[in-house]
Parts: sequence; C-alpha cells; structure tokens
Amino acid sequence: MDKRKRNRLDKKGWKVGTVGEFLKLSPKEATIVEVRLALSQSGKQLRQRKMVSLVELAAMMGSIQSRVGKVESGNPAVSVDLMVRSLTYWGHRGRTWAG
Repeated sequence: MDKRKRNRLDKKGWKVGTVGEFLKLSPKEATIVEVRLALSQSGKQLRQRKMVSLVELAAMMGSIQSRVGKVESGNPAVSVDLMVRSLTYWGHRGRTWAG
C-alpha cells in the first residue's frame, strides 16, 4: 500500500495491518493463508493470461466451473493439493508456464 493511502486511512481511524494480525493467526497459520492466496492468485492469473474461461478450464480438467472457481478464490474447502494440481495441470497438457 502506498504511503499516501495509508496516511488517509490512518487519519480516518482505520487500522492497517496484516491478515495474520486481523485474524490473530500464529506465524505458521499466517504462512498457510499466504501460500493459499499465492496459489489461488497464480492460478487465476495463469488462466486469464492464456485467455481461458473458468468453464473451459473446468472442462479441460474434467471438473466443474464452481470447483475451479473455488480453487481460484482460495476457498478453505479446497485442499492445497488440489490448488497445486490445478497449477501443474498446464504443464501436464504440454504447455509451458510462459506459453
């Protein structure tokens, strides 16, 4: 967050902090949240960069759109394993991360 925005929020009485501070998480719990967020954002960005819709990706993976959406939103009901598998799916289909 840039300094001006933080100053405006401070002046209006908003408390600015980390997710871990807000949710009172231990350092380990905060790391897990950050990893889940990074995985979900990476998957969404990769899909969007490749100009593939949620529906198309779900069909390619043999899944359903709502499940892929949950992966991309970092839904706690989705395992980290599934999040990682959704990212590695692109490599298994003969595509490269940059391609």
